[in-house]
Amino acid sequence: MMGIRRQHYYRLAVLVVAVSGVWQIGSGVYIQSKAVLAQWLLQSAWSQTLQGWERVRPWPWADTWPVARLQVDRLGVDQIVLAGDSGRTLAFGPGHRSGSDRFSPSGNTVLSGHRDTHFRFLKELQPGDRIRITTPEGSERRYAVISREVVSEDAVWVLEQSQAVLTLITCFPFDALLPGGTQRFVVRALPLPDVIPGVGQRPQMLQKTLF
Repeated sequence: MMGIRRQHYYRLAVLVVAVSGVWQIGSGVYIQSKAVLAQWLLQSAWSQTLQGWERVRPWPWADTWPVARLQVDRLGVDQIVLAGDSGRTLAFGPGHRSGSDRFSPSGNTVLSGHRDTHFRFLKELQPGDRIRITTPEGSERRYAVISREVVSEDAVWVLEQSQAVLTLITCFPFDALLPGGTQRFVVRALPLPDVIPGVGQRPQMLQKTLF
């Protein structure tokens, strides 16, 4: 009798693990599909933005809108950046942090994205890689990556506005089972005119790396 019960519990445990695995895979597919579909819908809103429309909502209930286009040619990345970086916004695309510089040559432009969807490519970026940002006015700003680093979630210095820099932030590690965590993966890039003389040479302010 004990042997039968043990077999029953063993089979039940295997079933629970199998169902859990299927759910995890299904959840991952759903998240990936939603991210891809959102970018497709955002392309239409971005086209209207380039035509001079303001705050074009990609769907009627959206509380965000396109503010830029982000491209990394080497990695085939082409994404629409949204206003704000709340969890609801980041479910559909990378977001521009409210209060940070808006793609000018004089401040710190901060963009955030999820490590398992839109900003997964950050782990592939290398010093010297080019990033292109297109603004709603149609102008293009080019940046060169100068650093990759892992910092604590409370490392507020990465948000400082005293220098012209593009800052890309996502959660770390990339393969974590649970979202959030206490670490952030940060990529910094400088406007190309400022880094052409020595791409890869980090200015004094940016030498607070932990990676």
